[in-house]
Amino acid sequence: MFKKLDEMKKRYEFLSEQLADSALLADMGTWQKYSKEQADLTETMEKYAEYLAKQKEMDDAFALADTETDSEMKKMLLDEGYACKERLGELHNELKILLLPKDKNDERSCILEVRAGTGGEEAALFAGELCRMYQNYCAAHRLKVEEIEINATELGGVKECIYNVKGAGAYKLLKYESGVHRVQRVPATETQGRIHTSAATVAVLPEAEEVDVEINDKDIRIDIFHSGGAGGQNVNKVASAVRITHFPTGIVVTCQDERSQLKNKERAFKVLRSRIYDFYNGQNAKAREENRRSMVGTGDRSERIRTYNFPQSRVTDHRIGLSQYNLDAFMTGDIDSMVEALAIADREAMLSSQND
Repeated sequence: MFKKLDEMKKRYEFLSEQLADSALLADMGTWQKYSKEQADLTETMEKYAEYLAKQKEMDDAFALADTETDSEMKKMLLDEGYACKERLGELHNELKILLLPKDKNDERSCILEVRAGTGGEEAALFAGELCRMYQNYCAAHRLKVEEIEINATELGGVKECIYNVKGAGAYKLLKYESGVHRVQRVPATETQGRIHTSAATVAVLPEAEEVDVEINDKDIRIDIFHSGGAGGQNVNKVASAVRITHFPTGIVVTCQDERSQLKNKERAFKVLRSRIYDFYNGQNAKAREENRRSMVGTGDRSERIRTYNFPQSRVTDHRIGLSQYNLDAFMTGDIDSMVEALAIADREAMLSSQND
């Protein structure tokens, strides 16, 4: 670990020297590249500098204690040395965490998809509540939520909704939400007070840029058709809905929310790129992590990850075995503590796999 830190330190010092040279401003591309690289290293290097300073402080305290003849002063120096040693242990763990592989997608915007699962209209109502929960959560974190597609039901539920969540770190905040969300409660349509179990699925995909995914014209088919649902005369007269089929992966994307065919096509391609990126990225990740056991599960959207039990006001995340009894607040978007617990569990699992 320290060999790697020393190499990073040399690189950080080189970058600092280069960025201090005004001549580099003539090459703005290189300056931006170096500036970003230095920024990525700064937190780790500051922590390493603290570690080295604390190590010197400990060595000096123990060295002086060895030569000190006054018993009271010797005890004070030894206490100082052991306090430094304890702090060094903490800094060592903090450095290990900082050196963990970063998820290259964490700082990206993302595509958020929520779909009703088993349970009929009750599942659709629950899916709609999840959509509102995530909208509130994103608003609290100053993320912009742009609606791409929504398929609502007559009773106010949602069969499917797709959002583009924009903002730095959007994927990092939402990535643990992918999976099957199960709800247990008495539906509004239930006359005998029986508790029903329904489900909705959530998919969170890092937003892919055009440079991330190459889509060849020969690999897709674009169908234009009339929008369904509400829309007045536009529905009847203008064929604005777009369906794109990607043959290599079998992925199909439909977008009909906008009245403009061009806007629907742009949004459909955005979702398609992200799904293709997730498809191939997921395959590579599965191959790399085949033997890794993670506390937060596989992230597979077929995996049941969470249960919302309304009679007990309990929400349980099955990946980490955590139950919270704040369901009302949770459903309004107050999910930070759960997200943080999942991130900590993931980090601990990564540390454990490195130690195995």
